[in-house]
Amino acid sequence: MKSKCIAAVMLVTATAALSWGADGAALYKKKCAGCHGASGEGKPGMKTPALKGTSMDGDQIVQKLTKGDANSKAPHNKGIPHLSEDEARAVADYIKALQ
Repeated sequence: MKSKCIAAVMLVTATAALSWGADGAALYKKKCAGCHGASGEGKPGMKTPALKGTSMDGDQIVQKLTKGDANSKAPHNKGIPHLSEDEARAVADYIKALQ
């Protein structure tokens, strides 16, 4: 009986974590779409690259969003302010799904 209770608690906890997790699409829309386009198509007039079909893997995207890249133009030369690693992972997952 004890193991069934533990399993039930774990299931509820996992379900809650998924429902409370960062929403990559909403975060992308709020923080990225203005420059990279609603569908990740980029904006040539702003000289911002497309993210749809990017060759970067999820970990590289998270790194760029959280730590920045000194070789990139602002804002990606530094990490995006107030973006947690979990939120960055959600955005990365969303970007990879745009492929």
